[in-house]
Amino acid sequence: MSKKKNSSGGIVYSTDPNFTPFNDNDQEEVNTLPPAQQQLRVKLDTKQRAGKVVTLVDGFVGKEEDLEKLGKDLKTKCGTGGSAKDGQILIQGDYKEKVIKWLQDWGYKAK
Repeated sequence: MSKKKNSSGGIVYSTDPNFTPFNDNDQEEVNTLPPAQQQLRVKLDTKQRAGKVVTLVDGFVGKEEDLEKLGKDLKTKCGTGGSAKDGQILIQGDYKEKVIKWLQDWGYKAK
């Protein structure tokens, strides 16, 4: 027996002639704020990482492409790996002071 997910959100029938089923994929993408309006928080984190320290940049508001570009620039400056997703940038290692300095030099408000 095949299990197919109904794309209409569980609605089987509607008497409304103007009804259109909604999709979860129709989320509007947020425009990226200029660096001076970004409120970024930089902190060290070890949770769920087997005791390894990562530098976490949180609070980015904007498109995923811009987040990935900023993450790539920071990872290149630090010379280390990491990731950028869900409005957060993870940089492997303790680079908190360097990241704050670079972000402020680039015009971001970072704490």
